[in-house]
Amino acid sequence: MKIAILGGTGPEGSGLGLRWAQAGHQVIIGSRLAEKGQQVAAELKSLLPSGDISGADNLTAAQAADVVVLSVPYEAQSPTLDSVAGALDGKLLVTVVAPTRKPKARVWRLESGLSAAEEAQQQLGDATRVVAAFQNIGAHNLKDPAAELDCDVLICGDNKDDKQVAIDLCTDANMRGVDAGALQNASVVEGLTSVLIGINIRNKVGNAGIRITGI
Repeated sequence: MKIAILGGTGPEGSGLGLRWAQAGHQVIIGSRLAEKGQQVAAELKSLLPSGDISGADNLTAAQAADVVVLSVPYEAQSPTLDSVAGALDGKLLVTVVAPTRKPKARVWRLESGLSAAEEAQQQLGDATRVVAAFQNIGAHNLKDPAAELDCDVLICGDNKDDKQVAIDLCTDANMRGVDAGALQNASVVEGLTSVLIGINIRNKVGNAGIRITGI
C-alpha cells in the first residue's frame, strides 16, 4: 500500500514508517513543510536503502496515499485535518493521537467528552473512515526493525474491514493488533497512554506496554 504518515517526522511516525517500508509498503513522510518531510525521509532511507520512502507536505502525502496515518500532538490534530480534509474522502485514516499534557501521567479528559479519534471522525464526516491504533506503544525501539516490542496494539473502529487493515499494519510492523471494539472505546485506549507514562516514570523505564492474555 501507499501509506502517508501526517506528522511522520516525529519518533513514532518515522519509526512506524521505517517498519512498514521494510515490509514492502510505499511510505510517504508528511510534514507541514515539505522540506522537513523530505529530510526525515532521507534519514530513513539511510537506515533502509531498499525502502520506498519519500517526503512531502501533509496535503501532497495524503493525496497520494491509499491509507493515511495521523501522528501529531493532539493540539495539532484539528488544524492538520483541516488542511488535508479534501484529500481524505473515501480513505481510511488511522489515528495514533493520544491527548497528553502536563502532568502527562494523568488522563486528559477532553472538553467534548469524546476521544480524540471520535473528534477526528466528527470533524471529517462520513466520507472518511477513522480507526484508532498505536496509542500505547513506545517509540524507543521502533527504528530498530529487528527489535521485538513487548506489547499489543489495541484497535478501535466501527468497521471490521478497516480494523483488519490496521491489524495487518501491526503485523507488518512486527506487533500484534487486537480488535478492541467500537471507535467509542478509543477514549479508554487513549487514556491508557497517560497511565503507561506514569508507570514508566515511577519504574524508571521507557517501554511499559499492554498485553492482552487469553487469546
